[in-house]
Amino acid sequence: MVSTLLFGLPPFLLVAGDTDSSGGIFGLLLPFVLIFGVFYFFIYRPQQKREQEHNEMVKQLQKGDQIVTIGGIHGTVRRVDDDSILAQVDSNGVKLRIDKQAISSVGGQDKE
Repeated sequence: MVSTLLFGLPPFLLVAGDTDSSGGIFGLLLPFVLIFGVFYFFIYRPQQKREQEHNEMVKQLQKGDQIVTIGGIHGTVRRVDDDSILAQVDSNGVKLRIDKQAISSVGGQDKE
């Protein structure tokens, strides 16, 4: 009675939903497939490419290269080990052992 007064329609017409299931399971999965595609092409794939480029850069390190770490330390490579390098960071001969994964960029050869 209240629904008839409010909307002018019998209650069974207000409760009845769309019974057409033309989308099926494809209609339900399409948004998930689109979200996965966006995630893969805009987040995952570019990150893999950056990681591959960084690993290649680290493999190419050699004595005399100018480096910058992710912490902003500038230095010159003096020795390359398996997972770290020894870098001279000032003209007084101060040297730091730096993990290879902490190197953000590699410059050219030292001009000494």
